[in-house]
Amino acid sequence: MLRVSVYVPRMGVMEAICPAYRIFNTANDFLKIEGKDPLFQVDYVGLDEQTRLGEGQYVVNASVLLKDLVNTDLLIIPAIFGDMDEAIAANQEALPLIAALYHRGTELASLCLGAFLMAASGVLKHRRCSTHWAYYEQFRRMFEDVEIVDGAIITDDGRLYSSGGANSIWNLLIYLVEKHAGREIAILLAKYFAIDIDRNTQSQFTIFSGQKKHADDGIFSIQKYIERNVDERFCIDSLARELSISRRSFERRFKLATNNSVLEYIQRTKIEAAKRSFENSRKNVNEVMYDVGYNDTKAFRMIFKKLTGLTPLEYKNKYNRNSHVA
Repeated sequence: MLRVSVYVPRMGVMEAICPAYRIFNTANDFLKIEGKDPLFQVDYVGLDEQTRLGEGQYVVNASVLLKDLVNTDLLIIPAIFGDMDEAIAANQEALPLIAALYHRGTELASLCLGAFLMAASGVLKHRRCSTHWAYYEQFRRMFEDVEIVDGAIITDDGRLYSSGGANSIWNLLIYLVEKHAGREIAILLAKYFAIDIDRNTQSQFTIFSGQKKHADDGIFSIQKYIERNVDERFCIDSLARELSISRRSFERRFKLATNNSVLEYIQRTKIEAAKRSFENSRKNVNEVMYDVGYNDTKAFRMIFKKLTGLTPLEYKNKYNRNSHVA
């Protein structure tokens, strides 16, 4: 039997803790219906016998304290909530225990912002992971030696697993069940919990606002100019001349400040503007394309799909409120 331990973090998110416990036990139920033995032994573990969550609204009882957990096959690390530095500090005692379990052979799986705890334990150094798209920049600032897989729903890096934001946790949990119990049980779980089992990107949910928490005033002014003039076809050399520096120096400074190349930033800004237009206007694809400075339908479609996972028409049909009015 595979032992699955669900860590109950201080400052944890209840909505990320329950699914991890529920899904493996539900997999056991399906196995029993098929006349097979249960495969998973699932327990809550914590730093405390009781952990209060949601401003004291919920209490989760741990079957075993994390410090007493010598061996487990899979440790689930659910999302934390609030200020990330405070949440990591609240779980400081757990970090060396998590690392020790990993080095003894335990698989680790972080759910959404649980990636911050997994990274803080040190096991993700020079490795890859997913987390909620809205926290990419903060994660990169805090853990420069960890690679965020942009847009990924699931990242599998050896014995380290991680999920993207919010409901992506279900995709990772089903992925882990499939790994140990097979595709048939995974499909049953996906149908039972109404989860899109093969969803592979959170790109369509991403809202690009640009990295502006930096001290380079010159680059900040260029960012604001790009965002105010999305209809323009920008020339990188001209943008560099605005700061009276060479193109090479400009591109280096821009990348350092924003974590995007100039071209990436321009594309993401234009596509974000296009998304807002598709959501809120009756304009067709060509009209929106021209509004954000593109005149090549093929290029616009290719970049839009690369950044969102959907074609412009698919995005419009999915998110425009007028498309859903009977």
